[in-house]
Amino acid sequence: MVVANTQPNTATTFPTQQVTLTVLGAGAWGSALAKVALDNGHTVKVWSRRGDLSLEDAIAGADVILSAISMKGVAEVMEKLKPFGIPESTIFVTATKGLDPATTRTPSQIISDAFPNHPVVVLSGPNLSKEVEQQLPAATVVAGTNEAATEAIQSLFSCEYFRVYTSPDPLGAELGGTLKNVIAIAVGVCEGLNLGSNARSALITRAVPEVIRIGTHLGGQAETFFGLSGLGDMLATCTSPLSRNYRVGAGLAQGKPLDQILEELGSTAEGVNTTEVLMSIANREEIPVPISRQVFRLLKGKITPQEAVEALMERELKPEACDLL
Repeated sequence: MVVANTQPNTATTFPTQQVTLTVLGAGAWGSALAKVALDNGHTVKVWSRRGDLSLEDAIAGADVILSAISMKGVAEVMEKLKPFGIPESTIFVTATKGLDPATTRTPSQIISDAFPNHPVVVLSGPNLSKEVEQQLPAATVVAGTNEAATEAIQSLFSCEYFRVYTSPDPLGAELGGTLKNVIAIAVGVCEGLNLGSNARSALITRAVPEVIRIGTHLGGQAETFFGLSGLGDMLATCTSPLSRNYRVGAGLAQGKPLDQILEELGSTAEGVNTTEVLMSIANREEIPVPISRQVFRLLKGKITPQEAVEALMERELKPEACDLL
């Protein structure tokens, strides 16, 4: 079972003016966040596995280390960082959305386990990287149990086109940003089958209590899932063809094999892995997840997109309020 972070809210002072930021991961989201920090006048170094900069040189002198690598690489990179003697005043930020297949942990929990004395902040929200790079107006949430560290990250990234809010619920913010990727695949299927606006709206609305049910069971706060990192992120990801997970669902609806869809994307769709890990958690914890379960069956090739829709439409009739808070 995923448990909440328990980092103390210490009185440590963190830099809020000129900051040296290291971004781990040179993909679309890491690059977009690096650009925001550069636009704010901060010093930024970007590390990637294929780059010339070594990991040790990349994090040398960093006030903030931001992880934007894919879920599958988080644990490995954190283990590689441990011998470098990173000062406890260095803030870790995670912008990765996913669940570890081996342990079902979130990225922030993996980082906290590797660096228990460092503040860890989650950055999550309705942030399509291409729009952020174009400086279109956007808002996000930085969440952490260390208030001073969280406010330092708020200051680092806040600018005229990127508004940053704070939250004391890192696990809820992280789970909201992670679980919506599964729903985005379902909505992509709905759109790919041309089922219409009514079906899409119903699907997203029914997905909200499902995500809240999972998230609160695992330790997140219910109100977080109605905010930017929950409902806000879900709306952005479920309504834009810029979303990789949405495109996975649309491709499945067109009859494409999953391997072909992922190859055409050329980048990671975290919802595919998250769906599998989520089902392991849901089965173990006996959490009802009807939408996510049909996505899982579809990804595994056990049903067709049309059969997935039929399975949801033919469920036992019941009052709407029984699933709502």
